[in-house]
Amino acid sequence: MIRSLALLAGLLTAVTPAIAGDLIKKSSPHSVATTLDRLEAAIGKAGATVFARIDHAGGAKKVGMKLNDAQLLIFGNPKLGTPAMQAGITAGLDLPLRVLAYTGADGTTHLVYHAPATMAKTHGIPTDAPVVAKMTGALDKLTGVAVAAE
Repeated sequence: MIRSLALLAGLLTAVTPAIAGDLIKKSSPHSVATTLDRLEAAIGKAGATVFARIDHAGGAKKVGMKLNDAQLLIFGNPKLGTPAMQAGITAGLDLPLRVLAYTGADGTTHLVYHAPATMAKTHGIPTDAPVVAKMTGALDKLTGVAVAAE
């Protein structure tokens, strides 16, 4: 019985990262601001549009609260977003794309975003749809530039 419980606990622990796997997380050697500046530049070079940059820590400060540095970048490209919405119009709830940069408790800067396959499943879009692969590749490439050590 104890062995079965230990096995079950191990399985549950193994499943948790899969659920958390809906988020793609990368560490950055740069500050939050620099990481998002680099991401914003890469987005511009790729021909996409940055719609907003939200300073969550700045908002917290305005109301007398403290929050580790955290900024959100909202961006998109109709060449990718439109086919996703044609496949599942409710994808518009998750588009344009969003990437969050934040300082963790240990002082490390992280970049995090939802896996496009998760968005696809949520909105009834086949996860093997070409648009999902394109979004996945684009997000990986753009965020890779943002967190590169160079």
